[in-house]
Amino acid sequence: MEAWIIDLLERFGLAGIFLLLVLETVFPPIPSEVILAFGGFLTTRTALTLPGVILWATLGSCVGAALLYLLGAWLGEERLLRLADRIGPRIRLRGEDLSRAIAWYRRYQSRAVFLCRMVPVLRSLISLPAGLFRMPFFPFLLLTAFGSLLWNTLLSFAGAALGEAWPAVLAAVERYSAAMLVLLFLATAAAAIFFFFKRRKKADK
Repeated sequence: MEAWIIDLLERFGLAGIFLLLVLETVFPPIPSEVILAFGGFLTTRTALTLPGVILWATLGSCVGAALLYLLGAWLGEERLLRLADRIGPRIRLRGEDLSRAIAWYRRYQSRAVFLCRMVPVLRSLISLPAGLFRMPFFPFLLLTAFGSLLWNTLLSFAGAALGEAWPAVLAAVERYSAAMLVLLFLATAAAAIFFFFKRRKKADK
């Protein structure tokens, strides 16, 4: 897949970045770190510029997120989970990932939309529960844009700074992803414990 992404970017430049970020948002197995790091690297040897790469990547992320938002609003939770179970294995998407995104949105709502845009896999899936629970579209799009902008800027600058060594970004993102998932799990567990004892304290009064 990496070779296909690199070939597409070399052929189509900014249009390729936009298209790939739309696809990456809709189909999480497409790695955004490859698209953005290589896009950043291309700015060191072609006419592409970092502001252009970041802008078109962010636009692509927003378009893809809007499509998933509409899909979540249209399908509803039951059909959405059934669809994930049916086609998820074909695109390396686990139903538990979607369930985790739904749980995160239920608990944190707008904060989850922003923060999860910087967590691989969840950065795409968080758009589905936002649509499912009918989060107002403009705030959703604004938070998506800001979260995507931070992620896209970081990876694009890293690719440009590393030059020919841009693949090192991929290993760094893999380590970051594992750490973020652990932190998200711990934060969720801590929040659950906090609310459990809070309810228990109220019940004892």
